[in-house]
Amino acid sequence: MNKMVSSKIASVRRGEERPYMRKPDWIRVKAPMSKAYGETRKLMRDKGLVTVCEEAACPNIGECWEQKHATIMILGEICTRACAFCNIKTGMPNRVDPNEPAHSAEVVATLGLEHVVITSVDRDDLDDGGADQFVKVIKAIRETSPNTTIEILTPDFRDKPGALETVVEAQPDVFNHNLETVPRLYPTIRPGARYYHSLKLLDRVKQLDPSMFTKSGIMVGLGEDKQEVYQVMDDMRYANIDFLTIGQYLQPTPKHAPLQRYVTPDEFATYDKLAKTKGFLLVSATPLTRSSYHAGDDFRRLRAAREAQLSKEAASAS
Repeated sequence: MNKMVSSKIASVRRGEERPYMRKPDWIRVKAPMSKAYGETRKLMRDKGLVTVCEEAACPNIGECWEQKHATIMILGEICTRACAFCNIKTGMPNRVDPNEPAHSAEVVATLGLEHVVITSVDRDDLDDGGADQFVKVIKAIRETSPNTTIEILTPDFRDKPGALETVVEAQPDVFNHNLETVPRLYPTIRPGARYYHSLKLLDRVKQLDPSMFTKSGIMVGLGEDKQEVYQVMDDMRYANIDFLTIGQYLQPTPKHAPLQRYVTPDEFATYDKLAKTKGFLLVSATPLTRSSYHAGDDFRRLRAAREAQLSKEAASAS
């Protein structure tokens, strides 16, 4: 990590160590306790796999793991970046695990997943940013579970020529890359990334394969205003993004970027309604929305929305 990035992250965290705001009722969830949760956790440990559910302290982990749905995080558990909102460890990652693709495929088959989400830490230390490992995991899952649809949530592959093209060629069913926040907040919230690079990455996916579903999301409650969120929606539609997610930012620890406020359910409903008028095939905007939350159900809805759109276009043309 360069000194400027370290300095910016430190400036966000220093002096901002304050008590958490009390969570409103609409954001509270039950602690995971079910037998199915324990079985899912044990399976991940037995296969030596990491989940973003745990690493990012997702509030939906109890519900998802009870249904034996888990988002697999490949390429280790240490990220080369230090985003101010993220709870994943930062540092120098370990070597890429050659058994990770096979173990990921075994977990998908054991759980009998109809839809799986594969994500990763940022791996700026690798020449391809980890693209080859994404491809290997996709291929391994397709070999053992050919009917399982695959959604990937990738890093930005910044300064990694050819990495995006390599991943798209592997034909995931959904390509997700989160913008995370509005452009103004990037220097302090996501200093290692660039807003317009991430936007162009998603636009490039559509150029390479117009039939591939694209997805992106942001967090709210970090200090953005409504007009900035509306502009992000417009930017996403300009890049032909199909699926938008908007969720509440939850401060992982007092050392992370401070939570500015809890966005009310009514405000989320307004975002949802407006986004749908802008032409997204699917929108999920609720306090507990996360990129992978209800991903399988959402994929079915996404596919149905496209089929309905194509039917409508065909009818209009005839």
